[in-house]
Amino acid sequence: MRFLEGLCAASTLFIIVATSPVDLQPMAGNFIVHQTTPKPFKKSGPAAILSTYGKYNASAPEEVIKAATANDGKVSANPTLFDTEYLSPVIIGGQTLNLDFDTGSSDLWVYSSNLPTSQSNGHSVYNPTLSSTSKKLDGYTWEILYGDGSGASGDVGTDTVKIGITTVTGQAVELADEISYQFQNDINNDGILGLGFDSINTAVQPVRQKTFFSNAKASLSAPLFTANLKKGKPGCYTFGYVNAAEYTGSITYVPANSANGFWEFTSNGYAVGTAAFRSSSFIANPDTGTTLVYLPDAIVRAYYGSVRGSGYNYAEGGYTYPCSATLPSLTIGIGTYRAVIPGSYITYAPVNSITCFGGIQSNNGLGTAVLGDIFLKSQFVVFQTSPLQLGFARKPL
Repeated sequence: MRFLEGLCAASTLFIIVATSPVDLQPMAGNFIVHQTTPKPFKKSGPAAILSTYGKYNASAPEEVIKAATANDGKVSANPTLFDTEYLSPVIIGGQTLNLDFDTGSSDLWVYSSNLPTSQSNGHSVYNPTLSSTSKKLDGYTWEILYGDGSGASGDVGTDTVKIGITTVTGQAVELADEISYQFQNDINNDGILGLGFDSINTAVQPVRQKTFFSNAKASLSAPLFTANLKKGKPGCYTFGYVNAAEYTGSITYVPANSANGFWEFTSNGYAVGTAAFRSSSFIANPDTGTTLVYLPDAIVRAYYGSVRGSGYNYAEGGYTYPCSATLPSLTIGIGTYRAVIPGSYITYAPVNSITCFGGIQSNNGLGTAVLGDIFLKSQFVVFQTSPLQLGFARKPL
């Protein structure tokens, strides 16, 4: 039996799964996929907010639209000052592409050879004619249109998709033949692999398709995957088991709700820095495809109220603060667990030499709190479909 290709952290492997941990024998399909390719640029603060509103089909505030339009939409990703985002390798029809694993969407779409060269520069493209296992789904198309004006569309086919050592045959793949400039600028990112629920695979017509995880989970020891993203360096995703070497203490599990197609749960409060924990119930969605953290207004105001010189910056469409400030931590209540985001993780990007854009912003109009990569890089998170639950634990930072 072939086992794992490597560990996110080099140490002894333990298999722990379910609401009360039990030992499981790993199946051949269990695997780890390591993030490998950094993005050379990342979106500016206003562009990141506008993109999130678009993703969740919400109307962005006017000042956000103006601020995002007023700059070039990206900043250099310097991991020593600000953070870098990383992509994960996926093999489709024998061709390797670097994809963004996204728990907030359910499409597998890729840059394809159908795109004009002007739209695919800086990207690897999938060419179905080079694959002996590709098949076109006649009459099927896909289209994604976001509120920020970005979008992509094209034909749909099936092919063999391999991640780690697990292979899914006949996986639906959405081939882009037209992409807006917002996606074109996302250099090195060759597409999206959605890890949300099948119900939001609405881009494909006439019949929605299953995600890679939906098709693969029957071959895994348990129907789950974990996200162990890291600050300033590549992290990893693990499918089919929970690796005890990747977290410390115990995992706190809470029920998840998939009614909206996302991995949602109910948070029970927050704390800013060393201040007392405050009870506050809100729905939250851990989303690996979103960068920033979006929380209810009251929490965001309380957070920046503790940072001298910070506040809502209408010119930038979000909360900013002096780059010289030392940011406090933010704690999110998850059942009995307290998930702490260190203050050093909350800096997102510079506005100029003295002002920085905050990694925590308001979720006004989004309909849910979104816990993006700034949160996820501080936590070890388990996404499990049976039972339907999320697990959270501390990890070495």
